[in-house]
Amino acid sequence: MRTLAVATALTLALSASPASAATTPYLPRPTGHSPVGVTTLSFVDKSRPDPWVPSVPYRELMASLFYPATSGGGPKKQYMTPLESERNLERQNIPGLPLDVFSTVRTNAVVDARPAGRWHSLPLVVLSPGWTQPRVTLTALAEDLASRGYAVVAIDHTYENRATTFPDGHVTGCAACEVDDQPGFWEKFARVRSKDTSFVLDSLLASKWGALIDPQRIGMTGHSAGGAITTQAMLADPRIRAGADLDGSVHVPIPASGLSRPFLFVGSMDNYTPGAPGPYDDWETDWTHLTGWKRWIMVSGTVHASFTDLGVLAEQLGVDLGDSIDPYRALTITRNYVSAFFDQHLRCRPQPLLAAPSPAYPEVTFIG
Repeated sequence: MRTLAVATALTLALSASPASAATTPYLPRPTGHSPVGVTTLSFVDKSRPDPWVPSVPYRELMASLFYPATSGGGPKKQYMTPLESERNLERQNIPGLPLDVFSTVRTNAVVDARPAGRWHSLPLVVLSPGWTQPRVTLTALAEDLASRGYAVVAIDHTYENRATTFPDGHVTGCAACEVDDQPGFWEKFARVRSKDTSFVLDSLLASKWGALIDPQRIGMTGHSAGGAITTQAMLADPRIRAGADLDGSVHVPIPASGLSRPFLFVGSMDNYTPGAPGPYDDWETDWTHLTGWKRWIMVSGTVHASFTDLGVLAEQLGVDLGDSIDPYRALTITRNYVSAFFDQHLRCRPQPLLAAPSPAYPEVTFIG
């Protein structure tokens, strides 16, 4: 179930009544010291046709770049357009929930704010969303990392989600959803996302924004299928020095030759029985092929969506996901452990949080 769309998790348990339409959902404020800026980027890869719609002779991608800013004043980024919100919610049939509600979510990043920081000083984290999900579902994590001094690029993988809006106004849907039951799909998915990631890195570093980024300090993480393909992206691109998988089933395992760079698994303890068949047995296989620094932690009370924005937004909208942890607590844990991982491996700052279980986070269990 961990490769399903995050929004699908909204239908798992709907015992609570959705909140009033007057409720304005919001993302919790970032916890770092810097204001956050964000800019929208469009990249066109003319070297290949689109892998999901071959009649399109190029691969066109949208991304959001979050970064520390000099000021927090100015217009905040819209979470989704009304059309994007509608396409992401229309299949869920949640009673009383307006289809455009995600267009009203209040965010914290200022559009095109002036960046802070010296040239080539910022470590970069790539974010890859879950299958059928837009990049915005990882905004709370992106804003937090940026407030702590990271550049963060969140990528929309075209034709793999319900709605991607481009600068000229056209909106693409999920063409890949029509073939996700075919043999070899997940292998192709991993190849496509790996190529997308490397192309975005090439384009970003060559752009004016590349002047902010230290190309020697690049990491990657993602949720669900986006987290699972992080190992494949790392194997394809040696520039990615460290990676993390947030609750993503591994459909394409690490080869026997292994992966020697640092890696972090973060999942839901309530669904895991060590050594038994289940949703995390693929992690046990990959674990043996991780030959560098590695850590595996599980968080009690969480569900699949707890590691994304959907955890706190569902709470605000009165939708019961079936989690038993406070969703704001789950977000705090996700933010703190992910940032500690990248602080240790991209900034060379040892993190006691990663060395052993912490009494401050009794929900977190160390598996390895």
